[in-house]
Amino acid sequence: MAKPLKVDEVWLERIAELLDDMEFGSLHIVVHEGQIVQMERTERKRFENSSARISGEAGNRRTDVRSAGRG
Repeated sequence: MAKPLKVDEVWLERIAELLDDMEFGSLHIVVHEGQIVQMERTERKRFENSSARISGEAGNRRTDVRSAGRG
């Protein structure tokens, strides 16, 4: 039978701290035998392209870097 999860005030503060200021992302909480043992924060940064030309140039650079490594 699964043990009940123990979440005290310290863990609630840690969780709130990791979520603070996050706009896009996730918080992965790992529980082992009814206790939190690990938390992983994954944050995404989203940027708007100022023009199509800039994103096209960036795409070309990435392609050039990849093909340069294969030669």
